[in-house]
Amino acid sequence: MRADRSIFLLLDGSILSKMVLTFDLNSRSERDTQELGYFIGSLLEQGDFIPLTGELGAGKTAISQGIAWGLGVEEYAHSPTFMLVNQYIGRVPLYHSDLYRIDDLGEIEDLGIEEMLQDGVCLVEWAEKASSVLPPENLHIEIYTTGPNERHFHFKATGDRYNSLLNHLVSTIREQLPRVLTGDGTQ
Repeated sequence: MRADRSIFLLLDGSILSKMVLTFDLNSRSERDTQELGYFIGSLLEQGDFIPLTGELGAGKTAISQGIAWGLGVEEYAHSPTFMLVNQYIGRVPLYHSDLYRIDDLGEIEDLGIEEMLQDGVCLVEWAEKASSVLPPENLHIEIYTTGPNERHFHFKATGDRYNSLLNHLVSTIREQLPRVLTGDGTQ
């Protein structure tokens, strides 16, 4: 795990300085990616924001499915590409959004992400399309395709809540997933 300090210029002109933790690991299959998502989901709480980025087919929906299961959602969490937002009921509501087909920042602001966070967890695929209007404190997950079934995950935690969440996730991975995942914290 690596720690850095990032400075954010907010829309109102103020400056925010936050500690940023990063962590990298790899999965070997879609099932492993879903299992990783399950552990993430099991740690999430109302108000948590998880932006997901990665190329088409990188595994954003696979990790989203695992996150949904970790939150206690029993149904399959489909990518909401045409619906924009799907809501799932678990121990806290999960709002799963996909910005792939949206190009207008106003449309993204109209989704009501702040309101979703007051009620549950918000997971946003293709978050890079709206980074300027999304909450600056989050657990950002970048996904890279490294083989037919293999994926590389880069986690970036910004803010105290998300630094704590990432620390807890890394501890969980070290204890429970070393057979499945490889990375800088699981050797």
